[in-house]
Amino acid sequence: MYINRAIRAAFLAKLQPNKVNVLLGARRTGKTLFLKKLVKNDIEEPFLFLNGEDISTSAILSERTVANYKRLLGEKRLLILDEAQKVPDIGLILKLMVDHIDGIKIIATGSSVFDLTNKLGEPLTGRKFTFHLFPIAQMEISESENLIETKSNMEERLIYGSYPEVITLQGNQEKASYLTEIVNAYLLKDILEVDGVRNSAKMFNLLRLIAFQTGKEVSLDELGKQLGISRNTVEKYLDLLTKVFVVYKLPGFSRNLRKEIVKTNRWYFVDNGIRNALISNFNSINLRADTGELWENYVLSERMKYQSYHRILVNNYFWRTYQRQEIDWVEEREGKLFAYEVKWSPHKKTKIPSAWAQAYPDSRFEVITPNNYLDWIC
Repeated sequence: MYINRAIRAAFLAKLQPNKVNVLLGARRTGKTLFLKKLVKNDIEEPFLFLNGEDISTSAILSERTVANYKRLLGEKRLLILDEAQKVPDIGLILKLMVDHIDGIKIIATGSSVFDLTNKLGEPLTGRKFTFHLFPIAQMEISESENLIETKSNMEERLIYGSYPEVITLQGNQEKASYLTEIVNAYLLKDILEVDGVRNSAKMFNLLRLIAFQTGKEVSLDELGKQLGISRNTVEKYLDLLTKVFVVYKLPGFSRNLRKEIVKTNRWYFVDNGIRNALISNFNSINLRADTGELWENYVLSERMKYQSYHRILVNNYFWRTYQRQEIDWVEEREGKLFAYEVKWSPHKKTKIPSAWAQAYPDSRFEVITPNNYLDWIC
């Protein structure tokens, strides 16, 4: 089973001569398969597919001359370079190609926004389009499953997440084993390959602490004390975890600094399955004490995918006052404020916080529950 990816049409539209399409996403989210489907079903022109992790790729690209690259390409005018961040000086190499080989189209993928955008950034200014590929989004799955199937699969996605292969595996034990392998063999490996990170145990323990505090305000000083590392190191590690697409940060919203909290952040996992693998808990919903956190993490991550795939220009926040009035998710877009409270129980009455209503009377407020969440993420 192959699920069509939401970026397909926009990706093809931006595949233009003498430009680079950059595709970013964590390992195992389907970047390579997405490209193979494109060249099989949507792209008729001949192409050259190279893997940046192959030593021979770096060797042949290291001779930085236009003549060398023309020989390599021959008559082909589409170059696909998977895991491009592994190739030294890749930004300068691709700049030379797009500037001097007429009509060339280039696709470059990477599993680390830190590595690839750093290496592609300045050399390719004005020459590239960037796309992100996440684990499968519900808006993508909804094209191939009906509403009854979606509702019956929802709890499973809260536990095992939405990595492409997880969705295709049948047994829960197989899903759990696969997710554990991703954490140990791919995600932490990518992080530890970044210069300056040498302590895998500290990084793993930091991820576990974040997993147990999903959706709660996190003190970097407190995390540092628990791990025996400095606040600056915690901040650096969290930044790296963001750049390899494991977690993302939600800052506090404020236009009235005296009442509203802005000095702490909340952290969420891009995928529920990775979060549960880190704490080794794949118990069913009725056996868990963290169902609310799982629901919140799942729905907000799906909303983030929706925003990204629809290219919505938005700033996301949480909101809380010192009097403990709070809102889970605030969107600042189109010059307006949209506030959302996420609740697992659809029967629990939730009112707009009075402090929010008073401070932002023109904003929109909505409660997201299992009854209406699909309208928000699809």
